[in-house]
Amino acid sequence: MNPSASGWIKKTLNEVSDTIYSKTETSEFYNKLKQAGFIYGSNIKVVLDIVKLYEFTEEERCKVNLLLTYYFIYKKEQPKDDFIDSLIRYYKTISDQKRSFFEELFGEKKTDRLLENIIHKRIHIDDNFISKSFNYFLINALLFVDVLGYQRFLNDEKDIRNYVNNLESALETIVFSVIETKSKKTEYDHNLIKLFEGSIRHKNSELPSYKAAVNFITSPLEKLYIIDLVCMASWTDKVIDTAERNFLNKLKIDLALDGINITKSVDDINTFYDDHKDDVAFLSSKNLAQSFYDNSSKIVSKLIKRNSKRLIKELSESKEAMALLAQSTQRNLTDDEQKKIQTQLLDIFKSIPSLAIFMLPGGMLLLPLFIKFIPKLLPSAFDDNRIEDSD
Repeated sequence: MNPSASGWIKKTLNEVSDTIYSKTETSEFYNKLKQAGFIYGSNIKVVLDIVKLYEFTEEERCKVNLLLTYYFIYKKEQPKDDFIDSLIRYYKTISDQKRSFFEELFGEKKTDRLLENIIHKRIHIDDNFISKSFNYFLINALLFVDVLGYQRFLNDEKDIRNYVNNLESALETIVFSVIETKSKKTEYDHNLIKLFEGSIRHKNSELPSYKAAVNFITSPLEKLYIIDLVCMASWTDKVIDTAERNFLNKLKIDLALDGINITKSVDDINTFYDDHKDDVAFLSSKNLAQSFYDNSSKIVSKLIKRNSKRLIKELSESKEAMALLAQSTQRNLTDDEQKKIQTQLLDIFKSIPSLAIFMLPGGMLLLPLFIKFIPKLLPSAFDDNRIEDSD
Protein backbone atom coordinates (compact mmCIF):
# COMPACT_ATOMS: atom_id res chain seq x y z
CA MET A 1 0.00 0.00 0.00
CA ASN A 2 1.39 3.38 -1.04
CA PRO A 3 -0.32 6.43 0.54
CA SER A 4 1.19 8.65 -2.15
CA ALA A 5 -0.35 6.72 -5.06
CA SER A 6 -3.90 6.54 -6.38
CA GLY A 7 -6.05 3.85 -4.77
CA TRP A 8 -4.44 3.95 -1.31
CA ILE A 9 -7.70 4.63 0.55
CA LYS A 10 -9.50 1.52 -0.66
CA LYS A 11 -6.35 -0.54 -0.12
CA THR A 12 -6.02 0.75 3.46
CA LEU A 13 -9.66 0.11 4.33
CA ASN A 14 -9.33 -3.44 3.05
CA GLU A 15 -6.51 -4.02 5.56
CA VAL A 16 -8.55 -2.78 8.54
CA SER A 17 -9.77 -5.48 10.88
CA ASP A 18 -13.33 -4.72 11.98
CA THR A 19 -12.62 -6.93 14.99
CA ILE A 20 -9.85 -4.62 16.21
CA TYR A 21 -12.12 -1.60 15.81
CA SER A 22 -15.11 -3.19 17.54
CA LYS A 23 -13.03 -4.29 20.53
CA THR A 24 -11.34 -0.91 20.98
CA GLU A 25 -13.05 1.69 23.17
CA THR A 26 -13.02 5.31 22.01
CA SER A 27 -10.82 6.51 24.89
CA GLU A 28 -8.38 3.66 24.21
CA PHE A 29 -8.25 4.53 20.51
CA TYR A 30 -7.56 8.18 21.41
CA ASN A 31 -4.67 7.10 23.64
CA LYS A 32 -3.30 5.00 20.79
CA LEU A 33 -3.49 8.09 18.57
CA LYS A 34 -1.32 9.92 21.09
CA GLN A 35 1.18 7.09 21.17
CA ALA A 36 1.30 7.18 17.38
CA GLY A 37 1.97 10.93 17.59
CA PHE A 38 -1.14 11.99 15.67
CA ILE A 39 -2.54 14.21 18.45
CA TYR A 40 0.87 15.87 18.82
CA GLY A 41 1.20 16.49 15.07
CA SER A 42 4.23 14.18 14.84
CA ASN A 43 3.21 10.84 13.35
CA ILE A 44 5.77 8.28 14.48
CA LYS A 45 3.76 5.21 13.49
CA VAL A 46 0.32 4.04 12.30
CA VAL A 47 -2.34 3.80 15.01
CA LEU A 48 -2.96 0.26 16.34
CA ASP A 49 -0.25 -0.93 13.93
CA ILE A 50 -3.07 -1.63 11.48
CA VAL A 51 -0.89 -1.06 8.42
CA LYS A 52 2.70 -2.18 7.98
CA LEU A 53 4.96 0.86 7.83
CA TYR A 54 7.25 -0.12 4.99
CA GLU A 55 9.17 3.08 4.22
CA PHE A 56 6.35 5.57 4.88
CA THR A 57 7.19 9.25 5.23
CA GLU A 58 5.82 11.27 8.17
CA GLU A 59 3.26 12.80 5.81
CA GLU A 60 2.13 9.35 4.61
CA ARG A 61 1.76 8.11 8.19
CA CYS A 62 -0.30 11.20 8.93
CA LYS A 63 -2.58 10.51 5.96
CA VAL A 64 -3.17 6.94 7.06
CA ASN A 65 -3.79 7.93 10.68
CA LEU A 66 -6.28 10.62 9.68
CA LEU A 67 -8.19 8.17 7.47
CA LEU A 68 -8.16 5.42 10.12
CA THR A 69 -9.40 7.87 12.76
CA TYR A 70 -12.28 8.97 10.55
CA TYR A 71 -13.10 5.32 9.87
CA PHE A 72 -13.02 4.49 13.58
CA ILE A 73 -15.49 7.30 14.32
CA TYR A 74 -17.66 6.14 11.42
CA LYS A 75 -17.75 2.56 12.74
CA LYS A 76 -18.62 3.71 16.25
CA GLU A 77 -21.44 6.02 15.11
CA GLN A 78 -22.74 3.50 12.51
CA PRO A 79 -24.48 5.93 10.14
CA LYS A 80 -26.46 4.66 7.13
CA ASP A 81 -24.37 6.57 4.58
CA ASP A 82 -21.33 5.08 2.85
CA PHE A 83 -18.11 6.03 4.66
CA ILE A 84 -16.34 7.77 1.78
CA ASP A 85 -19.53 9.56 0.68
CA SER A 86 -20.20 10.80 4.22
CA LEU A 87 -16.66 12.13 4.64
CA ILE A 88 -16.73 13.98 1.33
CA ARG A 89 -20.10 15.47 2.21
CA TYR A 90 -18.66 16.57 5.56
CA TYR A 91 -15.76 18.40 3.91
CA LYS A 92 -18.14 20.05 1.47
CA THR A 93 -20.34 21.17 4.36
CA ILE A 94 -17.55 22.79 6.40
CA SER A 95 -15.89 24.29 3.33
CA ASP A 96 -16.50 27.98 2.67
CA GLN A 97 -16.89 27.90 -1.09
CA LYS A 98 -15.95 31.55 -1.46
CA ARG A 99 -12.42 30.91 -0.23
CA SER A 100 -12.08 27.14 -0.01
CA PHE A 101 -8.75 25.64 -0.98
CA PHE A 102 -10.68 22.38 -1.65
CA GLU A 103 -13.00 24.06 -4.16
CA GLU A 104 -11.17 23.02 -7.33
CA LEU A 105 -11.17 19.37 -6.19
CA PHE A 106 -14.94 18.90 -6.01
CA GLY A 107 -15.20 18.27 -9.76
CA GLU A 108 -13.53 14.87 -9.38
CA LYS A 109 -16.04 12.14 -10.28
CA LYS A 110 -14.56 9.13 -8.48
CA THR A 111 -15.35 9.50 -4.77
CA ASP A 112 -12.34 7.58 -3.47
CA ARG A 113 -9.99 9.59 -5.69
CA LEU A 114 -11.66 12.82 -4.55
CA LEU A 115 -11.18 11.89 -0.91
CA GLU A 116 -7.52 11.05 -1.56
CA ASN A 117 -7.04 14.52 -3.03
CA ILE A 118 -8.85 16.21 -0.15
CA ILE A 119 -6.78 14.42 2.51
CA HIS A 120 -3.56 15.14 0.63
CA LYS A 121 -4.36 18.82 0.40
CA ARG A 122 -5.56 19.00 3.99
CA ILE A 123 -2.27 17.61 5.30
CA HIS A 124 0.29 18.92 2.86
CA ILE A 125 0.39 21.72 0.30
CA ASP A 126 3.87 22.10 -1.12
CA ASP A 127 7.03 20.12 -0.40
CA ASN A 128 9.12 23.16 -1.16
CA PHE A 129 8.02 25.49 1.58
CA ILE A 130 6.42 23.70 4.51
CA SER A 131 9.12 22.57 6.93
CA LYS A 132 8.72 19.54 9.18
CA SER A 133 8.59 21.67 12.30
CA PHE A 134 5.82 23.79 10.84
CA ASN A 135 3.83 20.73 9.83
CA TYR A 136 4.31 19.18 13.26
CA PHE A 137 3.32 22.07 15.44
CA LEU A 138 0.82 24.12 13.49
CA ILE A 139 -1.06 22.19 10.84
CA ASN A 140 -1.10 18.51 11.77
CA ALA A 141 -1.59 19.13 15.49
CA LEU A 142 -4.97 20.65 14.59
CA LEU A 143 -6.21 17.75 12.46
CA PHE A 144 -8.20 16.30 15.35
CA VAL A 145 -10.50 19.34 15.12
CA ASP A 146 -11.61 17.94 11.76
CA VAL A 147 -12.25 14.56 13.38
CA LEU A 148 -14.37 16.08 16.15
CA GLY A 149 -16.33 17.95 13.51
CA TYR A 150 -16.94 14.72 11.59
CA GLN A 151 -18.16 12.98 14.74
CA ARG A 152 -20.67 15.81 15.31
CA PHE A 153 -21.63 15.75 11.60
CA LEU A 154 -22.60 12.07 11.71
CA ASN A 155 -25.05 12.81 14.53
CA ASP A 156 -26.29 16.28 13.59
CA GLU A 157 -25.44 18.10 10.36
CA LYS A 158 -27.06 21.35 11.49
CA ASP A 159 -24.65 24.33 11.76
CA ILE A 160 -21.67 22.01 11.50
CA ARG A 161 -19.44 24.70 9.97
CA ASN A 162 -20.19 27.00 12.90
CA TYR A 163 -19.40 24.18 15.30
CA VAL A 164 -15.95 23.63 13.75
CA ASN A 165 -15.20 27.37 13.72
CA ASN A 166 -16.39 27.83 17.32
CA LEU A 167 -14.40 24.80 18.46
CA GLU A 168 -11.22 26.22 16.94
CA SER A 169 -11.87 29.56 18.65
CA ALA A 170 -12.53 27.90 22.01
CA LEU A 171 -9.34 25.85 21.76
CA GLU A 172 -7.38 28.95 20.82
CA THR A 173 -8.72 30.92 23.79
CA ILE A 174 -7.82 28.17 26.26
CA VAL A 175 -4.35 27.58 24.78
CA PHE A 176 -3.71 31.31 24.83
CA SER A 177 -4.76 31.41 28.48
CA VAL A 178 -2.17 28.82 29.49
CA ILE A 179 0.58 30.72 27.66
CA GLU A 180 -0.41 33.79 29.66
CA THR A 181 0.09 31.89 32.93
CA LYS A 182 3.78 31.26 32.28
CA SER A 183 5.70 32.65 35.24
CA LYS A 184 8.69 33.53 33.05
CA LYS A 185 8.00 34.41 29.45
CA THR A 186 10.83 34.46 26.95
CA GLU A 187 10.93 36.73 23.92
CA TYR A 188 9.62 33.83 21.89
CA ASP A 189 6.72 33.22 24.26
CA HIS A 190 5.69 36.86 23.79
CA ASN A 191 5.99 36.47 20.02
CA LEU A 192 3.85 33.35 20.16
CA ILE A 193 1.24 35.23 22.19
CA LYS A 194 1.17 37.97 19.54
CA LEU A 195 0.62 35.33 16.87
CA PHE A 196 -2.37 33.96 18.76
CA GLU A 197 -3.75 37.46 19.34
CA GLY A 198 -3.68 38.08 15.60
CA SER A 199 -5.21 34.77 14.62
CA ILE A 200 -8.94 35.55 14.53
CA ARG A 201 -10.08 33.64 11.45
CA HIS A 202 -13.33 35.33 10.49
CA LYS A 203 -14.49 38.82 9.70
CA ASN A 204 -15.75 40.86 12.64
CA SER A 205 -15.23 37.91 14.96
CA GLU A 206 -13.70 37.90 18.40
CA LEU A 207 -12.27 35.10 20.44
CA PRO A 208 -14.63 33.90 23.18
CA SER A 209 -13.90 34.50 26.84
CA TYR A 210 -12.26 31.72 28.84
CA LYS A 211 -15.58 30.93 30.52
CA ALA A 212 -17.43 30.74 27.19
CA ALA A 213 -14.66 28.62 25.69
CA VAL A 214 -14.74 26.13 28.56
CA ASN A 215 -18.54 25.93 28.40
CA PHE A 216 -18.28 25.04 24.69
CA ILE A 217 -16.06 22.01 25.44
CA THR A 218 -18.58 19.34 26.43
CA SER A 219 -17.89 15.97 24.81
CA PRO A 220 -15.38 13.48 26.31
CA LEU A 221 -13.09 13.63 23.26
CA GLU A 222 -13.15 17.43 23.19
CA LYS A 223 -12.06 17.48 26.83
CA LEU A 224 -9.24 14.99 26.33
CA TYR A 225 -8.02 16.90 23.29
CA ILE A 226 -7.95 20.34 24.90
CA ILE A 227 -6.03 18.99 27.89
CA ASP A 228 -3.41 17.59 25.53
CA LEU A 229 -3.22 20.87 23.57
CA VAL A 230 -2.72 22.76 26.82
CA CYS A 231 0.09 20.37 27.76
CA MET A 232 1.70 20.99 24.36
CA ALA A 233 1.52 24.77 24.88
CA SER A 234 2.89 24.40 28.43
CA TRP A 235 5.77 22.24 27.25
CA THR A 236 7.45 25.00 25.18
CA ASP A 237 10.39 25.18 27.59
CA LYS A 238 10.46 21.40 28.09
CA VAL A 239 8.99 21.66 31.57
CA ILE A 240 5.49 22.24 32.92
CA ASP A 241 5.97 24.66 35.81
CA THR A 242 3.82 25.34 38.89
CA ALA A 243 1.70 28.07 37.29
CA GLU A 244 0.95 25.84 34.32
CA ARG A 245 0.04 22.93 36.56
CA ASN A 246 -2.28 25.25 38.50
CA PHE A 247 -3.94 26.19 35.23
CA LEU A 248 -4.35 22.52 34.35
CA ASN A 249 -5.95 21.89 37.74
CA LYS A 250 -8.33 24.80 37.19
CA LEU A 251 -9.18 23.40 33.76
CA LYS A 252 -9.79 20.01 35.37
CA ILE A 253 -12.41 21.57 37.66
CA ASP A 254 -13.97 23.70 34.94
CA LEU A 255 -14.30 20.71 32.60
CA ALA A 256 -15.41 18.36 35.41
CA LEU A 257 -12.56 15.97 34.75
CA ASP A 258 -10.91 13.45 37.02
CA GLY A 259 -7.42 14.35 38.24
CA ILE A 260 -6.10 11.18 36.63
CA ASN A 261 -6.82 12.73 33.19
CA ILE A 262 -4.45 15.61 33.91
CA THR A 263 -1.72 13.40 35.31
CA LYS A 264 -1.97 11.03 32.36
CA SER A 265 -1.85 13.86 29.82
CA VAL A 266 1.30 15.33 31.41
CA ASP A 267 2.94 11.92 31.65
CA ASP A 268 1.98 11.04 28.07
CA ILE A 269 3.54 14.14 26.52
CA ASN A 270 6.70 13.80 28.62
CA THR A 271 7.02 10.14 27.62
CA PHE A 272 6.33 10.77 23.93
CA TYR A 273 8.79 13.65 23.61
CA ASP A 274 11.44 11.84 25.63
CA ASP A 275 11.11 8.60 23.66
CA HIS A 276 11.11 10.33 20.26
CA LYS A 277 13.44 13.29 20.76
CA ASP A 278 15.63 11.97 17.93
CA ASP A 279 12.68 11.48 15.58
CA VAL A 280 10.82 14.78 16.00
CA ALA A 281 12.57 17.77 14.45
CA PHE A 282 11.52 20.53 16.83
CA LEU A 283 12.56 18.58 19.95
CA SER A 284 16.19 19.39 19.22
CA SER A 285 15.33 23.06 19.69
CA LYS A 286 15.98 24.73 23.03
CA ASN A 287 12.46 26.11 23.06
CA LEU A 288 9.39 24.83 21.19
CA ALA A 289 7.93 28.34 20.87
CA GLN A 290 11.26 29.53 19.52
CA SER A 291 11.29 26.71 16.98
CA PHE A 292 7.72 27.48 15.93
CA TYR A 293 8.33 31.20 15.57
CA ASP A 294 11.67 30.85 13.78
CA ASN A 295 10.37 28.28 11.31
CA SER A 296 7.20 30.26 10.70
CA SER A 297 9.31 33.37 9.97
CA LYS A 298 11.38 31.45 7.45
CA ILE A 299 8.27 30.06 5.75
CA VAL A 300 6.56 33.45 5.47
CA SER A 301 9.73 35.11 4.19
CA LYS A 302 10.15 32.39 1.57
CA LEU A 303 6.50 32.72 0.50
CA ILE A 304 6.83 36.47 0.10
CA LYS A 305 9.99 36.18 -2.00
CA ARG A 306 8.54 33.40 -4.14
CA ASN A 307 5.36 35.35 -4.88
CA SER A 308 6.77 38.88 -4.78
CA LYS A 309 5.86 39.94 -8.33
CA ARG A 310 2.31 38.64 -8.06
CA LEU A 311 1.89 40.17 -4.59
CA ILE A 312 3.09 43.61 -5.73
CA LYS A 313 0.65 43.49 -8.63
CA GLU A 314 -2.29 42.47 -6.43
CA LEU A 315 -1.39 44.96 -3.68
CA SER A 316 -1.09 47.81 -6.14
CA GLU A 317 -4.75 47.25 -7.01
CA SER A 318 -5.77 47.51 -3.36
CA LYS A 319 -5.14 51.10 -2.28
CA GLU A 320 -6.29 50.61 1.32
CA ALA A 321 -4.09 47.56 1.87
CA MET A 322 -1.10 49.38 0.36
CA ALA A 323 -1.73 52.41 2.57
CA LEU A 324 -2.00 50.33 5.74
CA LEU A 325 1.12 48.33 4.92
CA ALA A 326 3.01 51.56 4.31
CA GLN A 327 1.83 52.93 7.65
CA SER A 328 2.92 49.73 9.39
CA THR A 329 6.53 50.67 8.61
CA GLN A 330 6.12 53.83 10.71
CA ARG A 331 3.77 52.78 13.53
CA ASN A 332 1.87 49.84 15.01
CA LEU A 333 -1.50 49.28 13.37
CA THR A 334 -4.63 49.41 15.52
CA ASP A 335 -6.74 46.28 16.06
CA ASP A 336 -9.32 47.51 13.53
CA GLU A 337 -6.60 48.23 10.98
CA GLN A 338 -5.09 44.79 11.58
CA LYS A 339 -8.48 43.19 10.89
CA LYS A 340 -8.96 45.26 7.72
CA ILE A 341 -5.58 44.33 6.33
CA GLN A 342 -6.04 40.66 7.23
CA THR A 343 -9.36 40.59 5.38
CA GLN A 344 -7.87 42.23 2.29
CA LEU A 345 -4.80 39.99 2.34
CA LEU A 346 -7.00 36.88 2.49
CA ASP A 347 -8.84 38.10 -0.60
CA ILE A 348 -5.49 38.50 -2.34
CA PHE A 349 -4.29 35.07 -1.19
CA LYS A 350 -7.31 33.44 -2.87
CA SER A 351 -5.89 34.44 -6.24
CA ILE A 352 -2.42 33.00 -5.50
CA PRO A 353 -2.58 29.17 -5.15
CA SER A 354 0.71 28.78 -3.30
CA LEU A 355 -0.62 31.02 -0.52
CA ALA A 356 -3.48 28.61 0.21
CA ILE A 357 -1.64 27.81 3.44
CA PHE A 358 -3.32 30.84 5.04
CA MET A 359 -6.74 29.26 4.46
CA LEU A 360 -5.90 26.25 6.63
CA PRO A 361 -7.04 26.04 10.24
CA GLY A 362 -4.22 27.76 12.09
CA GLY A 363 -3.01 29.55 8.95
CA MET A 364 -4.18 32.88 10.33
CA LEU A 365 -1.47 32.57 12.98
CA LEU A 366 1.01 33.54 10.27
CA LEU A 367 -0.70 36.74 9.14
CA PRO A 368 0.95 39.03 11.73
CA LEU A 369 4.31 37.71 10.51
CA PHE A 370 3.26 38.29 6.92
CA ILE A 371 2.33 41.89 7.70
CA LYS A 372 5.69 42.33 9.43
CA PHE A 373 7.72 41.13 6.44
CA ILE A 374 5.70 42.30 3.47
CA PRO A 375 6.58 46.05 3.69
CA LYS A 376 10.02 45.03 2.43
CA LEU A 377 8.33 44.60 -0.96
CA LEU A 378 7.23 48.22 -1.03
CA PRO A 379 9.29 51.01 -2.59
CA SER A 380 11.88 52.32 -0.12
CA ALA A 381 10.10 55.69 0.00
CA PHE A 382 7.46 54.05 2.20
CA ASP A 383 10.02 53.33 4.92
CA ASP A 384 12.46 56.06 5.81
CA ASN A 385 14.21 53.85 8.34
CA ARG A 386 14.93 50.91 6.08
CA ILE A 387 18.48 49.64 5.91
CA GLU A 388 18.99 47.57 2.78
CA ASP A 389 20.63 44.16 3.24
CA SER A 390 24.20 44.08 2.00
CA ASP A 391 23.64 40.72 0.32
